[in-house]
Amino acid sequence: MSLCPYLQAGCGGCTLLDRPYGEQLRRKQAESVRLLGRFGTVEPILGAAQPLHYRNKAILSFAPAGRGRTACGFYAAGSHRIIEARDCLLQDERLNALLARAAAEAARGRLIPYDEDRGTGLLRHMVARRGVRTGELLLTVVTAAPVFPGSRAFVGALRSAFPELVTVVQQVNSRRTSAVLSGPEKTLFGGGFLTDELCGSRFRVPAGAFYQINHDQTERLYETALDFAGLTGGETVLDAYCGIGTITLAAAKRAKRVLGVEINAAAVRAAAANARLNGADNVSFLCGDAGAELEKAVRAGARFDAVFLDPTRDGASGQFLGSVVRAAPEKIVYISCFPATQARDLAFLTARGYAVRRLRPVDMFPQTDHVETCVLITRVDK
Repeated sequence: MSLCPYLQAGCGGCTLLDRPYGEQLRRKQAESVRLLGRFGTVEPILGAAQPLHYRNKAILSFAPAGRGRTACGFYAAGSHRIIEARDCLLQDERLNALLARAAAEAARGRLIPYDEDRGTGLLRHMVARRGVRTGELLLTVVTAAPVFPGSRAFVGALRSAFPELVTVVQQVNSRRTSAVLSGPEKTLFGGGFLTDELCGSRFRVPAGAFYQINHDQTERLYETALDFAGLTGGETVLDAYCGIGTITLAAAKRAKRVLGVEINAAAVRAAAANARLNGADNVSFLCGDAGAELEKAVRAGARFDAVFLDPTRDGASGQFLGSVVRAAPEKIVYISCFPATQARDLAFLTARGYAVRRLRPVDMFPQTDHVETCVLITRVDK
């Protein structure tokens, strides 16, 4: 019998849930070797001490279910059919409780679910986050229009039930899109962010910001990246695709100067605020495309001893990789959530004066097929 009652219903979130965790790790190790082994020895995967209830972010989706009913739960694999669910074995248990109560309050307030086919209705999604070190909770309610009837009573009921709820945000997504968070925000309560601690620094995480979903494994991943970089305190470092500055601030404790580059303006503002929050006066941030900004920096004569990059699943852009080669840093530490595109980028770099020195997978997403990989690349002396 499956551990999860929703697995047989078609939920695709936990593709490996019914496999022993040791077997999952062996499978991911083998996949990492298959994709990256031609570049060097793949070190043993870093498994998770807590392979369940690790997600610090959870999403609940809503849709009409006929006869005036509302379906709320998770999307079935490869579709927008909702599997009605009230909890999840991967999600933080406090998030499960918050979303269940929020869905009940929405039903009590008679919020009409959004119909994707007809473009009618109001309530689309709820997104909950939890600061693992602080315990703080954040809830985002995604609606198809700016109205939110009964919002005051909704927020009041949740605050009474969850004293650790520090902010509630309404995000308006009026477009016909599969993206959950993609519209303007209105803060209904609190400051619009939660606070958490990661790698010894404190972070304000806005409602729409990217923040790694597995806190403990993220710390192990970043420690691996910093260990690979071997910073000694005198280096000038570039952190590309820096987001809200998590790797930037971790590296800043071991380097002379760190520049973070990020294309999302809201993330850059959050990163700058996080640097001030931690008193990190040796960091600065640029808002722009990582490839374009590095190209400008190279033309201006900037030099970097080390470069960190943690791009999206698409990998690094060709412009960025070309600019890295021209910048010629001694070390590049490449974190990837999709080793297939990382392998493509490693092939580019190793054909242009660089060599892969270390590779290590990290199991950021237990019970799923996904694996994160961290690679150290160094310049080859000619």
